[in-house]
Amino acid sequence: MFNAVPLMIIPFILYNMSMLGLMGGGGLPSLENDVIVLSMISGAMWSMALGDLFIIVALAVLFFEILKATRSDGSLTNHMLSMLVFIAFLVEFLLVQDAATQVFFILMTIALIDVIGGFAVSIRTAGRDVSIGL
Repeated sequence: MFNAVPLMIIPFILYNMSMLGLMGGGGLPSLENDVIVLSMISGAMWSMALGDLFIIVALAVLFFEILKATRSDGSLTNHMLSMLVFIAFLVEFLLVQDAATQVFFILMTIALIDVIGGFAVSIRTAGRDVSIGL
């Protein structure tokens, strides 16, 4: 049952939590809060904002989603639910003012790649499973 749950729901929930002010800073300005600041050997300061961290989390989740697509158990349900997550991203992007940001658009694009990649991997592996003997 857990295999059917699309992991792209995690960045969706995290973004909505920050939009509601549950990540500190009160709403969308919290996406610009630095979560990591490192001094590089060159002397430059490198920082990662909360919104950037959401994108990294989404890319890691995308990796695991593609790995899940190679298995056959529950993949159809996972694909349908992943499509619903992408539709939720799209609807929120179009209708919610606070979701019209670059970070949310990139998260939505990653969700689209998850849907397309999952279907492509499943179709490719299903083609290998079918053997026709003539």
